[in-house]
Amino acid sequence: MRNVPLKPQQQFGKNICRLRMRLTTTQEKLSEKADISRRYLQQIEAGQMNPSVGVASRLRKALRCSWDELLQGL
Repeated sequence: MRNVPLKPQQQFGKNICRLRMRLTTTQEKLSEKADISRRYLQQIEAGQMNPSVGVASRLRKALRCSWDELLQGL
């Protein structure tokens, strides 16, 4: 069985989760720092939602990462 490539929103969500784990922070704390709801963050991490550039920027700042790290694999 071949590996099916992830859709962009799935890869983005995986990146968010990986970077959040690197900081050892919870979804609740990250969502507060990025000023979004925890449910919305859950949906982003699950690859179910495409955040706006503004939300992505707030997440990047809250995760203290570069755009390259955030968009890795896209």
